[in-house]
Amino acid sequence: MNQTGILSAHELCIENRLMIDLKQVRLVLFFTQGMSLSSWENSHLFEREVAIYHALLPHLAGITFITYGDKKDLQFANKLNGIEVICNHLGLSPSWYRRYLTYWPAKWQKGHVVFKSNQIRGSDLALEMAKHHKKPFISRCGYLLANWLKWLDGAEAKTTKAAFALEQRVFNGADRVVVTTDEMKNIVTSDYNLDLKKICVIPNYVNTDLFAPSSSPRTPKRLICIGRLEKQKNLESLINALADSEVELWIVGKGTLEEKLKSVAKNRNVAVKFCGIQPHTELPKLINSASVFILPSSWEGHPKTLLEAMACGMPVIGSNIPSIAGVITDRHNGLLCEPTTDGIRKTVFELFANSELQIQLGNNARKYATDNLTIGKTVQRELSVIGEQLQ
Repeated sequence: MNQTGILSAHELCIENRLMIDLKQVRLVLFFTQGMSLSSWENSHLFEREVAIYHALLPHLAGITFITYGDKKDLQFANKLNGIEVICNHLGLSPSWYRRYLTYWPAKWQKGHVVFKSNQIRGSDLALEMAKHHKKPFISRCGYLLANWLKWLDGAEAKTTKAAFALEQRVFNGADRVVVTTDEMKNIVTSDYNLDLKKICVIPNYVNTDLFAPSSSPRTPKRLICIGRLEKQKNLESLINALADSEVELWIVGKGTLEEKLKSVAKNRNVAVKFCGIQPHTELPKLINSASVFILPSSWEGHPKTLLEAMACGMPVIGSNIPSIAGVITDRHNGLLCEPTTDGIRKTVFELFANSELQIQLGNNARKYATDNLTIGKTVQRELSVIGEQLQ
């Protein structure tokens, strides 16, 4: 075992009694449908999304990204440190690009290869490719699309039913299903009638070196929230909860509700700073500038911004919904609140009034992140799942 606590490919081979050394294996990652490296870059997500694959690369023969970007994606080669990029450099239509990927012979299709999807959208292509080339397929999803659309559009909506059918087909066709929370594991088991042994929980990771406590003093009465300015994040309730108070709210993100939220803040006499989308490397500084982090969402998968705030040693507040309650143990590493104006207001002002509780929650939040969410631990879990497909 090396100094990071990650087993080498050879050690993992011995531990899992693999027939094939992982240093002979190529991982082929299929991006979410329509997603590209350029999209990651424009959303300031590139470093966060690529970090795990940079960490995996030394343990494998190679990694290939299958993106939906145009030839601009090829320009990221110097940032990928040897990760191969396959993109729609010919400008093909979506259907012809799909055919090109399936039938055009390429080195990333040959030898010991494991196919993997990044999210459920686009995973049907990964499944099709795996079946066509007789390779193992890992279906990974950070959130359940059908569950999200059920909350958004209703259980009987065509979008929800189509997502359910897609997940049913992909999960049953995959060799392994990777989800990010125990809640998701339970839903997949019950809704899709899958064997528990087929499902693996690998939480979202955090760069705990980048997202770490700061020695700089935190600003009293500053509350920070990071997320898209959309209905799901429940930001109108948050702003209403702070009406006529001395709390300063910073919101990092963009979305369709920005103008409405600005109007609500003005009418409710709440000091809100709309910070827009910020580079990922700037988030630790912003988080550490506040006294409390809050995520009052009505629906979540496995929220990365909450995990990153916890890694910074922040006292955090999250809405009492299953996906957040699976991360926050109330009054141990954070506080849970009901996602209502009154519920948010009560919890926020209780925490601001108790500096000792802030310190306790922040320390325990940092410990939770370093114990469970480091890149090193995630690499170990990922290598184990990849290795299982080669036995």
